[in-house]
Amino acid sequence: MTPQKRALVTGGAGFLGSHLSDSLLGEGWRVVVVDNLLTGRRANLEHLRNEAGFEFIEKDICQPFDAGHVDYVFHFASPASPVDYMVHGIATLQVGSLGTFHALDVAHKYGAKFFISSTSECYGDPLEHPQKETYWGHVNPIGPRSVYDEAKRFSEAVTMAYRRYHKVDTRIVRIFNTYGPRMQLNDGRVVPNFMKQALRGEELTVYGDGSQTRSFCYVSDEVNGFMRLAKSNEPLPVNIGNPNEFTILECAQMVLKVTGSKSRIGYQPLPQDDPKQRRPDISKARELLGWEPKIDLETGLRLSLDYFRKTLAEETALK
Repeated sequence: MTPQKRALVTGGAGFLGSHLSDSLLGEGWRVVVVDNLLTGRRANLEHLRNEAGFEFIEKDICQPFDAGHVDYVFHFASPASPVDYMVHGIATLQVGSLGTFHALDVAHKYGAKFFISSTSECYGDPLEHPQKETYWGHVNPIGPRSVYDEAKRFSEAVTMAYRRYHKVDTRIVRIFNTYGPRMQLNDGRVVPNFMKQALRGEELTVYGDGSQTRSFCYVSDEVNGFMRLAKSNEPLPVNIGNPNEFTILECAQMVLKVTGSKSRIGYQPLPQDDPKQRRPDISKARELLGWEPKIDLETGLRLSLDYFRKTLAEETALK
């Protein structure tokens, strides 16, 4: 009988890491999640508590660690929202550097495959639109967002170095704006901000004039892309995101439609280095993985609505 394969997910108590863990378990993997809960939440894993193939270890991977033999390492540990990485800037740099080294050391030790979650932030405020994987980016290395941007760019460099020098079998995904259940209400990203404000009847905060664009991918589509890339033989970065582009103002209006809120839209100054355009070129994912997103923004917001309502009600009840 073939022994059940075991996957390690760093940052698995976070929004995307927890959904990835669900998918791995659904495909028959044993899963061990390692997370220090700086921004991840136990609640995201509560539904897995009694799963026989699931294990949770609370640990900071910026220190060397070993969770035992694994066949695949999925490195998802990092603050990912502006609110989090602006507060935890040093920790963000540490997990992108030290944490990546330690996760790769585990993969190297056990001959495991390695999958790193990188980001569209590697492209910075792009001069190329849409962004292809071959674009090297336009990033301010000393700006307030650099703690995240440069940590992720460095983590890609470390990953490729372990591939070249230690022959670790690696994958790199560049994630574009993703949304759905299990996001934190105070995440600071566009969708949870708008959903929270709309459901509370508060003014929706749009930064700048709202003409800056984003491309929003529903979480189930995103994770499906991860799983396909993980099974592929592609070692170079692959964009996984939704190529349908919306202005921030259009997104706000869509949230008002889905929630039925009568909230107004208000405007605040644009934060420093906030990208004006963000849209993935997913030609590579289509060709290599046969992947593209299926869920449009309105449908995805409707699928997320019950979660945001429930989480907001729970937060209100605690006050």
